[in-house]
Amino acid sequence: MAQLSNKVAIITGASSGIGYAAAKLFASEGARVVVTARRHAELEALVAEIESRGGEAVAVVGDVRDEQLARTLVQTAVSRFGGLDIAFNNVGSTGESAPVPDISLDGWRETLDINLTSAFLGAKYQIPAMEDRGGGSIIFTSTFVGYTVGFPGMGAYAASKAGLIGLTQVIAAEFGAKGIRANALLPGGTDTPMGRTVTNTPESLAFVESLHAMKRLARPEEIARSALYLASDASSFTTGSALVVDGGVSISRT
Repeated sequence: MAQLSNKVAIITGASSGIGYAAAKLFASEGARVVVTARRHAELEALVAEIESRGGEAVAVVGDVRDEQLARTLVQTAVSRFGGLDIAFNNVGSTGESAPVPDISLDGWRETLDINLTSAFLGAKYQIPAMEDRGGGSIIFTSTFVGYTVGFPGMGAYAASKAGLIGLTQVIAAEFGAKGIRANALLPGGTDTPMGRTVTNTPESLAFVESLHAMKRLARPEEIARSALYLASDASSFTTGSALVVDGGVSISRT
């Protein structure tokens, strides 16, 4: 039986990478999905691919920093598919990369807005809709950076993504009795367009791969399968967690 039958999911950052892979996987497991990103053509191609395989999807183009988008995504899930059960708040940006004293205030604020404030805005509207359904699963894409490893030059990124873990824990505590679970997913290095901005030379790619115990990067589909676990009833007693899916980068010293 499909793991997400009769479920409705919102997925942000769905035009590429982990979000794209998750949208296809969730739909293949029976979910009806509302996908969002800033790129219209890529979202429409994703919807067409999902529908060609018998799934149901609708695209909403927008910027996750916009509170109206957060509201519209939930309204779309409710009006098109009857409610909301799952929210994969996945969108993210590495942001301005520099030593902390050299990060501009605008760069700092932009990174926090994209990675952390957007997640707050999403949850703000997702939680009431899940209450109406008697429960649900909220997932935030965090990272091992700033959790188990400090990478030079990534202060804004690390701070924003670490903030998601705190938000996860508070939502889990506030709404667990109402059947709403919240968890953070912490991927390791993943072969995505965003990840390639860091691994943009053969030397940098080899270095990042070498940091992992598995000596390779993840495929987006591998991270999507961990998101599926958190979205599904397989994780029915899992909430407030920081699920590390990092290929051993946090423990590797080889």
